[in-house]
Amino acid sequence: MNERDPSRLRTLLIGLDGACWPVLDPMLDEGRLPTLASLFEGGVSGDLDSQIPPWTPSAWPSLYTGVNPGKHGVYDFLRFDGYDWGLVDRTDVREHAIWELLDQRGLTSVVVNVPVTGPPRPFDGALVPGYVSPEEPTCHPEGLLDDLRDALGEYAIYAPAHAKGDEKIEWYERLTEMRGAAFRHLARKYDPHFGFLQFQQTDTVFHEQPENDEAVRRVFEAVDDEIARTLDECDPDTVIVASDHGIGPYAGPEFRVNTFLDEESFVQTTTGEGGMPTWGELARDGNDSPSLTRRIVQGASALGFTSQRIGRILGALRLDGFVLDHVSKETVHAATERVDFPVSTAYMRSRTELGVRINKAGREPNGVVSPSEYPSVRDDLIAALEAVRTPDGEPVFSAVVPREEVYHGPYLEEAPDIVVLPAEFDVYLSASLRDEQFGPPSEPWNHKPTGIVSMTGTGVDPDAPLGRPHLFDVAPTVLSAMGVPPSDRMDGETLEPVSSVPPIEYAPFSARDIDRADTEEVRARLSGLGYLEGDR
Repeated sequence: MNERDPSRLRTLLIGLDGACWPVLDPMLDEGRLPTLASLFEGGVSGDLDSQIPPWTPSAWPSLYTGVNPGKHGVYDFLRFDGYDWGLVDRTDVREHAIWELLDQRGLTSVVVNVPVTGPPRPFDGALVPGYVSPEEPTCHPEGLLDDLRDALGEYAIYAPAHAKGDEKIEWYERLTEMRGAAFRHLARKYDPHFGFLQFQQTDTVFHEQPENDEAVRRVFEAVDDEIARTLDECDPDTVIVASDHGIGPYAGPEFRVNTFLDEESFVQTTTGEGGMPTWGELARDGNDSPSLTRRIVQGASALGFTSQRIGRILGALRLDGFVLDHVSKETVHAATERVDFPVSTAYMRSRTELGVRINKAGREPNGVVSPSEYPSVRDDLIAALEAVRTPDGEPVFSAVVPREEVYHGPYLEEAPDIVVLPAEFDVYLSASLRDEQFGPPSEPWNHKPTGIVSMTGTGVDPDAPLGRPHLFDVAPTVLSAMGVPPSDRMDGETLEPVSSVPPIEYAPFSARDIDRADTEEVRARLSGLGYLEGDR
């Protein structure tokens, strides 16, 4: 394809992971984010309710498909097959993305850095995957990553494992600059009708350096600069800014759900092998031989070894000291005991799933709860969880509900049976096994359920009421802004500032044979950010 002047970009969707007004407002007031300020002031903006769970791997697929997890099938960083698990990728998202629907209408898209988009499905345009992809992601079309690196000099998904301190902040800025440069290069090459440019470091900085005001400021200023350059060069008709969730400090305690379920006799434990691998024990950002360690971990896990057995292998090779950067003394102690999933009545599989799974016979490989007992067991669990109080006497949960009150769709069965919402999202939920049910939060900052949305440009009525927009509304709003009918399967609606195009029926989603990515390195990175804790 020849280089062309990008003259037909109708809509640009800018994704800011984890952005929310409590984070943005101080920098906006200080004049540090002039480009974002002009977008917010020139159109209509407000809160954006996230979904449950408000975490990256499930929320971005909901945003770019317009459907709830019960319809697209991704609830967490992890996918589960019985008691086994792996990392999610685009093959787990079982619904059309915005750019795939646009392709069906003869429109071209460029998508850069959006989480859970690799390996990509074919469409007219270009896609560079973002978060949870490996460092060498499969792009669309084939050879695109080499093209980017030839044009830009470098392109990386993550900062190097050895980067620390100020060098890490510099990498936040470099990664942000790469996203903008990559999008502009691809816009020149593909001349898209639709563009989607996502920035992940706006979330990462709070997980890695939440109290570092300079790091936060430099990340958001870099994002603002890249947006300015992109708007200047690409000149989109309409600009929509959206985040997948918010973020903020956690003042409440950590509540260890599986420890509670163990004490209530719902969870059974084992000190032997089995259970979910605790990948936090194997994460090491900065050892002298990361590739060797990854190969050992990957090879051992492929043979069915648990984290304890892998730890013994590393110890025998004198590599065990390399893999403990993110492991507290409590974690090392707790690693000797884990949830015995096949014989437990119920358990939390993953803290970011925000739910409890019942070990139901006929569904789980070794289910112990019969279908006839299932309703009463679930009722008992709900009552027990609703009654939990913090050491200060406050409720741990604002809601404990059956999954069908939150999700609906063909993949409802893959959801946790009970959805639990921490009170004010100020109680840090953990799937860890510890001696005590409560403790200090493992991370001082984490996700909140309210993000942001902003719309400006052609076809946006700045005087129209925004109402209370939801994450599911972004996809139909983008399509309507482009004059394209949303899918009638979408759970969201076109937001009022944009003229609504009536939805139509699209062909059912059909999975295609796309190989999964090699994600062992990504597991280590997610552990380092506190997302994958297994049953620590």
